Amino acid sequence: MSKEPLRVLIADDHPLFRSGMRALLAADQYTEVVGEATTGEEAIAQAVAHQPDVILMDLQMPNVGGIEATRRILHTSPHIRILVVTMYEDDHSVFNAMRAGARGYLLKGASPDEVLRAISAVGSGEAIFSPAIATRLIDFFASLQPTAFPQALPELTEREQEVLTLIAQGQGNAAIARQLALSTKTVSNYVSNIFSKLQVADRAQAMLRARQAGLG
Repeated sequence: MSKEPLRVLIADDHPLFRSGMRALLAADQYTEVVGEATTGEEAIAQAVAHQPDVILMDLQMPNVGGIEATRRILHTSPHIRILVVTMYEDDHSVFNAMRAGARGYLLKGASPDEVLRAISAVGSGEAIFSPAIATRLIDFFASLQPTAFPQALPELTEREQEVLTLIAQGQGNAAIARQLALSTKTVSNYVSNIFSKLQVADRAQAMLRARQAGLG
């Protein structure tokens, strides 16, 4: 059975970027462009109309920006996955986008392969960040005082903490399975248990909890 393509909405006010992204996605059998938006208001309206799997969201758009659009879209359609694609890599932009519910953060200098891989990962429920952004997140959480977190997630078993530590390092299930000599199905079960125990919805939230607890 062939895999259904991910339905993608492009939200960006730069025609050249939208054109290039549209051409990239049209040439890929696993993605389908279902709409384009040039403002935050258009992105919100088209998200309601098309119910895409993934939205590529620019941060700087006229009137309503990408962060507010992300927040409002996920308030009414929490199943939509939003991948920020922007030129801004400052802490304020990164953390506000994550707080709004973005599943990934990609810089516009990313290669076509990186863009497609990010869309696929976010569409599958994973969190993904450009290398520079991942480094920034790691540095930020590494600078936090571990004394602020008295005990590292005691509700998790030792194996679950091992898996969560690798999630916090940005590793996917297949890589975790290889490192721990487990099957991917077993790792998937551990991940589900971790999400349930920590009461988090996705890998991005789990990563934040892990970093706060000093893991990873």
